[in-house]
Amino acid sequence: MEVIALQCPNCGAGVDSSQKKCNSCRQPIMLSSFRSAVEMPLPQINKYMGTYRKALVEHPDSVELNVSAGICYLRLKMYDKAVEAFEKSMPDNFDNPEPFFLAAVALLQGKKAFVTPRAAIDKALEYLNAATMIEMRPVFYYFMAYIKYDYFERKFLNTSPSYKEMLQTAVDYGLGEADIVELYTMLGVERPDVL
Repeated sequence: MEVIALQCPNCGAGVDSSQKKCNSCRQPIMLSSFRSAVEMPLPQINKYMGTYRKALVEHPDSVELNVSAGICYLRLKMYDKAVEAFEKSMPDNFDNPEPFFLAAVALLQGKKAFVTPRAAIDKALEYLNAATMIEMRPVFYYFMAYIKYDYFERKFLNTSPSYKEMLQTAVDYGLGEADIVELYTMLGVERPDVL
């Protein structure tokens, strides 16, 4: 992992990308999950985005910067830019499932899977499969169950495994209510009654 000198996205103090939190304001330096950005007000997300964009000019291939920028874009509902940032962090990334998972979220563009174009659905499932190859998180399987229900089942299309099988896999891996709530917060859609 390349260490990059930055200014704290929150207060402007000198920091680097290896630091978890700024020594001055105690805010996170790099955003590594959507959870880290969900509570931030949008003006603060914009400040973080500015810092990452500036650093990406000199370090366009930085996995950490692209993931952090993608999270900001996702939070700002700039879905195409989020997907682009997450995809830049994917090559040679065999130990972090987050960019694959978040790219799948961004591909739905804040809409129900039912109204998402088939190409985006297929790509989202491809990214979710890649994420599960890195780490078997219950929320990844639950997200696949949601897509298989809302897109395939509701349109009477065959898919294997079925949404029920994916849902059972998510439960078997320890799916919790917090995972479900967080997923629908990221997606920006209501939870179907079936799931």
